[in-house]
Amino acid sequence: MTRRLLAALAVLSALVLGACSSGDDAAAVAPAGEDRTIEVEMRDIAFAPTSIDVRAGEKVRFVFRNTGQLTHDAFIGDNAAQEAHAREMRRGHGDHGKGSNAVRVAPGKTAQLVHTFDRPGQILIGCHQPGHYTGGMKAAISVA
Repeated sequence: MTRRLLAALAVLSALVLGACSSGDDAAAVAPAGEDRTIEVEMRDIAFAPTSIDVRAGEKVRFVFRNTGQLTHDAFIGDNAAQEAHAREMRRGHGDHGKGSNAVRVAPGKTAQLVHTFDRPGQILIGCHQPGHYTGGMKAAISVA
C-alpha cells in the first residue's frame, strides 16, 4: 500500500511540475527508460532551441513539434552523417523509420525520437527537406 501511494505521489508531482514549468525550458520530465525529454519546435525554417547541451551516455527523448506550414524532418548526427543523409534524401531514400536517427513531421503534428549520446563532441539536428538545411535549419548539440 505504501509503495503504491509513493508511486502515485511521484507521478502526481511530475505532472504538477511539468504543468508549472515555463515554456522556455526545453527539458522536461522523461518517461521511464530515458534520462530526460527535450522539446524542439520546428518552424519555417528553424529549430527552437538552436543549441542543446547533453551528457555523454545520456538517453534523450526528443519531441519534435511542427508549428510551421511545411513538412520538416529531424536527423541527428555529426557533419559527415548529415551530408550522407542529405545525399540519401536527394535520392529519395532517407530513412525515417522506427529505430533510425530521423523523423519526418507534417505541419501541426508531433513526432518523437530517442537517441543515446555515446561520446563527447559536437553533433547536429538537421532538417533535410529541400533547401532547409542549406537555409540554416539545424540545431547544435554539445555532448560533454
